[in-house]
Amino acid sequence: MNRLDNVNTTDILDAIQLGCKCMSNIFNADDNNIPYFTSSVWPKAALGFHIYHSESHVPGRHLNAMLNAEDVSGKKISDEVIENHRQAAKLSYSGALPLPFNRVELSGNPISFCPHNIREGFHALYSLAKYRNDSWATEMAEESIKCILELWKPETGWNVDLLQSKGILYLSSMSFIHGEGRMLGSLVKYYKVTHSQAAMKLIHLLSDKMTTEFFTADGRFSSELFGTHSHSVTCCMSSLAQLAEFLNDASLVQHVKAFYDNGLWAMRDEIGWSPESTEQPLKKESDHGEGNNTGDILETALILGKLGYDEYYDDAERILRAHLLPSQLRDVSFIKDQENSKDLDCFKNMAERHKGAWGFPAPYGHKSIKSGRGAISFNMDIVGGVTGSLCEAYRNIVNNSEFGLNVNLLFDYKSADICIKSPYTNDCLSIMLHKPSTLNVKIPKWADRNAIVVNANGGEHFYSGNRLILTAPKLDEEIKIHIPLTESTLTLLRNHIQPIRIRFKGDSVIAMENHEADFTFFAPF
Repeated sequence: MNRLDNVNTTDILDAIQLGCKCMSNIFNADDNNIPYFTSSVWPKAALGFHIYHSESHVPGRHLNAMLNAEDVSGKKISDEVIENHRQAAKLSYSGALPLPFNRVELSGNPISFCPHNIREGFHALYSLAKYRNDSWATEMAEESIKCILELWKPETGWNVDLLQSKGILYLSSMSFIHGEGRMLGSLVKYYKVTHSQAAMKLIHLLSDKMTTEFFTADGRFSSELFGTHSHSVTCCMSSLAQLAEFLNDASLVQHVKAFYDNGLWAMRDEIGWSPESTEQPLKKESDHGEGNNTGDILETALILGKLGYDEYYDDAERILRAHLLPSQLRDVSFIKDQENSKDLDCFKNMAERHKGAWGFPAPYGHKSIKSGRGAISFNMDIVGGVTGSLCEAYRNIVNNSEFGLNVNLLFDYKSADICIKSPYTNDCLSIMLHKPSTLNVKIPKWADRNAIVVNANGGEHFYSGNRLILTAPKLDEEIKIHIPLTESTLTLLRNHIQPIRIRFKGDSVIAMENHEADFTFFAPF
């Protein structure tokens, strides 16, 4: 058994920056610097092209992640890196219609269209429009929305005859959720930037179909209805949550909450791990997950927390500390370059180019017991998906409300208003305010309130629900909140090959049962 020296961070910004570094190193020098999609690091290491998802998928994931990372961290991404992804997106949109196309071979033109990739196309266009004021991106987005409204109808689907008459290789999605529904979230982001009326029309068509036929009020799930691709389900859920928050739509919030509390348990466990396919738990063949799914679950929990359901911040914190941050690839010592007699870029410097990636982890390590996916891989789209989700987590550590500054997650954080040192990296939760405000600190559900000690000058403090309220703390003086990190145990019973025991300190894992797996994250239970 080989336990990796992962040196797992509890610093969200550090994980974001390492993810951005990975996404900056995956361009194919033998293909005009178009980013790779496929990845394998063990037993053989290589990056590769995908006939359905390379230029139509990866640029959107990465531009969304990296430009959001710039925004939350203040650290600029290389212009060359952004331009490489932009050119890949432009290649994808150079087909017969203003839709995201893909090549079926490196030397060919973009001719294949799969509705599954529209979400990623709009992620590229929205992020360039928002963070680079890119007129090409805005114009292309409007043309694409017009095209979709003309060629796709919620009741009948695509005008396939017209698509094929233009020489387009149309690849049907398994279901609305696996295909068109996925674009909802990126369209909501685009509308926030542009207030495009065409975008809002398409948003309502998508959300109406989604809530009428799929994410219904009872929160049910069935693979026959939704399809088996877990990430498509979770990204549609998080899309609805984004729309519900933006519209302040209480009914839509309840649809999201009902699914999160019920149907979602078919594709997650208590630490936020989620299987690549919803069929895995039934077959008991693998514990491998997919980081994208976990990121969407995290984003939805954050939105529900922000909308007043404070308990969902507990879920978000555990997801981050127990699974998402530990599953980032940091120890790359086991990745070895293979023979490369033709000097191909796809085999070069595989360890360093993969450092910071996310992929298909089991709860306990990079490789599942039993068959799993066989090889250990980190498809490059997933790196963008998780990095983007971590940007949302960092934004939600602290937020403002009419009641003051809300500390929602116990991570290190710094802004013009507040500086936080986490109790996981410090001897206590340390907070310093730089502007007058009431302070509302989310207390984890595992904490023993009788053991919490508050040292603060000014005002008073008391508990209200899940919050410790400090009414008028003095500015620029350290507030010390001693929250003993309680040890506890949990057994994961849902959706795994066999039960997995975990020992926690607070929400951080100190030991996990791994059933003799290799490439593990934690000390054995």
